[in-house]
Amino acid sequence: MAKVLVLYYSSYGHISTMAQAMAEGARSVPGTEVAVKRVPELVPEEVRQKAHFKEEPNIPIADPNELANYDAIILGVPTRYGNMPGQMKNFLDQTGGLWAKGALVGKVGAAFSSSATQHGGQESTILTTHTVLLHLGMVIVGLPYSFQGQMGVDEVMGNSPYGASTIAGGDGSRQPSAVELDGARYQGRHVAEIAKKLHG
Repeated sequence: MAKVLVLYYSSYGHISTMAQAMAEGARSVPGTEVAVKRVPELVPEEVRQKAHFKEEPNIPIADPNELANYDAIILGVPTRYGNMPGQMKNFLDQTGGLWAKGALVGKVGAAFSSSATQHGGQESTILTTHTVLLHLGMVIVGLPYSFQGQMGVDEVMGNSPYGASTIAGGDGSRQPSAVELDGARYQGRHVAEIAKKLHG
């Protein structure tokens, strides 16, 4: 069995929704075991409540040391000034021991993102996340143009060859669209297929 981890941080649920679609795509590949987990929250509860963060007590919290147990790791990273949020960076900064042992070398790595606006930094967030995965020795998998959904111009949407993405809107009211969720499913399946080949 190829083991895939979808690991994410989500404040308002957009990345969480995309993570479930990513996992659905990965699970569609026979011989694949998929886990969905989140990184620990760093924002104090009082601040989270005032900001109306979406709480997800049913999603298990990952431990950095468990990353070595997976053949592929897909990171869900909302955009913060064109980069990953502090919660994800804090988690990844704890993987120094894995890096020193080369524990993630040759494993598959991928990323997906969200931003408030169409040009709010989704691509730069995914690309800077790729940098971390490359330092860990991982093989990067994006969202190839064989996913024809990202070619359309009839609607405002996320997705790029670097990874699936969604647009939340300035007030967070826009939810992932059908084509954005399709992109996440496609990327999840693509990651699982490559992980299975490498694992085999």
